[in-house]
Amino acid sequence: MKRKITLKQIAKELDVSISTVSKSLRNSLEIGEETRLKVQAFAKFYNYKPNNIALSLKNRKTKAIGIIIPEIVHYFFSTVINGIEQVANEHGYSVIICLSDDSFDKEVLNMEMLANGSIDGFIMSLSKETQFRGDFHHITEVINQGMPVVMFDRVTNDILCDKVIIDDQSAAYEAVQSLIDKGRKKIALVTTVDYVSVGKLRTDGYTKALLDNDIPFDENLIIKIEDVDTCEITIGKLLEDKAIDAVFAVNELFAVTIIKTASKIGLNVPRDLAVIAFTDGIISKYSTPTITTVSQSGIKMGNKAAKMLIDRLEADEDEEDENYKTEVIETHLIERESTN
Repeated sequence: MKRKITLKQIAKELDVSISTVSKSLRNSLEIGEETRLKVQAFAKFYNYKPNNIALSLKNRKTKAIGIIIPEIVHYFFSTVINGIEQVANEHGYSVIICLSDDSFDKEVLNMEMLANGSIDGFIMSLSKETQFRGDFHHITEVINQGMPVVMFDRVTNDILCDKVIIDDQSAAYEAVQSLIDKGRKKIALVTTVDYVSVGKLRTDGYTKALLDNDIPFDENLIIKIEDVDTCEITIGKLLEDKAIDAVFAVNELFAVTIIKTASKIGLNVPRDLAVIAFTDGIISKYSTPTITTVSQSGIKMGNKAAKMLIDRLEADEDEEDENYKTEVIETHLIERESTN
């Protein structure tokens, strides 16, 4: 059986641009007859089946960007959307937003729906289920047909595309180190399941900070939340059973639940229990006490993701650059009442 071939692979094998391959397969007279026949013969030999809708997108611009995010309730994702819209609107693009609800199937359906000619490219953060499955075929197919994709926050190394991230491991390390510097010695971690990329990296940063300060690592102090609806019960058991003096939470929701639960069992924050969270959102600013956070700069992340995608969309088709970039957005710790 002949191997499955993609538009990009044909272009690479014949040393021509993707645009040339696309036009040759549509028998465009813009391409010389010799090149057209060579491309068509190569494609026929490998049983290449073009996606006519995706191919047409190269020459039919919609001036719209598709955004797929796991959820809208987290302040971080809403700020990223704002950042994307700022840059998109400045360049004359509109945005279409879809939610995957952390579902693989819904993420696939969203991509299929938007790739029917509604948009020119994607900006996306992977769903939990997609990361758990490790199945990225829907993204690969879109990229192989010439539609650019920029990933942010939850990304995968298995897909070659532009990405915008923060250094989750270093940011977590800095947060835990700040707790240690304040004299906290028994620090718990409330995080997500390991297959969510950002949760794993933040766990690595937490662990490294402890070991670098000669604090024994205790896996019983790491709580991995899969079901948000039951996280208050899980956190309650952690606070009641372990004599901890600090908690590092990977998001605001976990942090405010920790503070609420601590209050119920008579613990004072920050005197008895210091709390730090990721995401500097409305909850952190108006919680009682206010919460020390790692700022993820969602606006900057959205700005950068939109700029990277638009640069791809507006590049000369005959000078397509496959040297994908990963931009790292700086974070900083915002100290508030929950650790002071």
